[in-house]
Amino acid sequence: QLQLVESGGGLVQPGGSLRLSCAASGFTLDYTAIGWFRQAPGKEREGVSCISSSGGSTKYADSVKGRFTIARDNAKNTVYLQMNSLKPEDTAVYYCAARLLNYYCSGSTTDYDYWGQGTQVTVSS
Repeated sequence: QLQLVESGGGLVQPGGSLRLSCAASGFTLDYTAIGWFRQAPGKEREGVSCISSSGGSTKYADSVKGRFTIARDNAKNTVYLQMNSLKPEDTAVYYCAARLLNYYCSGSTTDYDYWGQGTQVTVSS
């Protein structure tokens, strides 16, 4: 069974950091682009960052550039999202998604084949 599982969310104060993990099971991430998305209450799901299957290409939303870093460890079948200098507006459920057998990543939700269940990130004092 193909599955993505996110972890690492939680409550953090403004200015703090969290590292999210997206672990794949049932398939290899070697040929899979991965995207991170988030959805705040009452808002549409939006792209945060994505990474190509090789890790050679990454993209970031303007709102997180310079604060978030995406990376992958194919040996561990895991993709990470390091989030620094967190702001209250980063509060959302964060999802990772897999674009199977595709080198290029995308910021569009419709380009992804499998999704994790999400992990809550709350930035508040």
